[in-house]
Amino acid sequence: MKDIGEKYDMKATTSLSRFQLLCTIFRQELRKIFTDEGVLLILVFATLIYATLYSATYGAQVLRNIPIGVIDESHTVSSRRLITLLDAGPNIHVAYEPTDMPTARELFFQREIYGIVYIPANYERQLLDNVQTCIAIYCDASNFLMYRQVFQDLVTSINLTGAQVELQRLVTRNTDIRQAQATIQPVVYQSHNLFNPYLGYGTFVMPAVLMVIIQQTLLIGIGMLGGTWYEQNRQPIKQPYSNLITRSDTIPFIVLGRFLAHALIYTITTSYILGVHYRLFDYPDNGSTLAVIVFAAFYLTACILFALAVSTLFRHREDSLILLLWTSIPILMLSGVSFPREGMPQWLYAIGQLFPSSHGIDGLIRIRSMGASLNEVFPEIKALLTLAFLFGIMACISTYRTIQRKYSIRK
Repeated sequence: MKDIGEKYDMKATTSLSRFQLLCTIFRQELRKIFTDEGVLLILVFATLIYATLYSATYGAQVLRNIPIGVIDESHTVSSRRLITLLDAGPNIHVAYEPTDMPTARELFFQREIYGIVYIPANYERQLLDNVQTCIAIYCDASNFLMYRQVFQDLVTSINLTGAQVELQRLVTRNTDIRQAQATIQPVVYQSHNLFNPYLGYGTFVMPAVLMVIIQQTLLIGIGMLGGTWYEQNRQPIKQPYSNLITRSDTIPFIVLGRFLAHALIYTITTSYILGVHYRLFDYPDNGSTLAVIVFAAFYLTACILFALAVSTLFRHREDSLILLLWTSIPILMLSGVSFPREGMPQWLYAIGQLFPSSHGIDGLIRIRSMGASLNEVFPEIKALLTLAFLFGIMACISTYRTIQRKYSIRK
C-alpha cells in the first residue's frame, strides 16, 4: 500500500509540475510579446492597422466619376443628347471632348481619360434614314475595374438611346405606347445581386484579405519570437522547471503554453475584426454570431499551430519578416478568391489547400456573406481540424528537436 501511495504522489507531483510548466511558459510568452516592440507591432497593431487601411482604401466599393472623352463629329441635336446621357450617370463623366482621334489618344495614354467614344459625322442622318449606325467605343482593359465600369455604362447608355429612337419611330406610326414598348423589349428581366447587392469591390475582397492578415501576422510575429529565441541562445525557461524541457512528454505542454498565450491575444483582435470592424465598414453579416465565433476558433487554432511549427525554422528574428511578407499575395491567389479555382491548375490549387487561410476564407464568406450554418461549412471545419492536428504534431517535433539540439546538454 505504501508503494502504491508513493507512486500516486509521484504522479500527482509530475502532473502538478507539468501544469506549472504550462503556466510558466504561458506567462513568459506573454512577457516576450509585450516587451518586444517589433513582435508587439506585428501581432497586435499590424493586424488592426492593415485591416483598417485596406478597408478604408476599398471603402468607396465602386468607382465613381471615371473621366472619358467623346469625339463628336456629328455636331447635331441627336449627338448632343447622347453625350448628355453619357454624362448623366454617377460612374462616368465626359471630361474632354477632343476634336480628333490623335488628341483623344494622347489624353488616353496620359491617363487623363479611361475611355473614348467616337460619334461619326453621319450619326443623325442614319438615324433619320432608319439605317443602323455605328458608335465606336475604346476602353482601357489594363485595369479590369475601370474597364468594367466604363464599358458597362457606355453600352447601357447607347442601348438606351437606341431604344428611345425606336420608340419614337413606332409612336410616329400611331403605334400604342404599350405595344411599342413591348416591341422594343419583348422580355423584361429583373436582376437581383446576391450576397453583394452593391457590386462593391470591398465587399468582395475584404473578407478574404482579413483572414489572410490574421494568418500572416501570426506567422511573422511568432516567427520573430522563434528567431529571437534561437539568436539569444538561452534556455526557454528557468529553474525549477528547466529539467523538464528536455523530456519528450513535456513538449506538448510547452507548445500548449505558447499556443494559449497567442490564442488569448488573437481572440481579442479577431473579435474586433470580425465583429466591430465588420459593422464599421458595413460588410455583409448574414450568418449567425455563434457560427462565426465557432468557425473563427477553429481557424485561429490552425493558424497558431501552423505558426508555431514554422517558427523553429528561423535563426534570426528578421528572417520571418523577410521570408513570409511576400507570400501574402500568392496565398490570397491560391485560396481561389482573387482568381477562380476553376481557372488554375489542380496541383496549384492543391498546394493552396495546405494553408489554413484557404479554408478560412471559404468558410467565412459562406457564413458571413451567404448566411451558411455550421453544418454547411463542415468540410472547411474538418479541413481546419486536420491541419491543426498535423501542425500541432509538427510544432511538438520541431520544438523538441530545437531544445535537444541547443539546450539539453547544459550544466
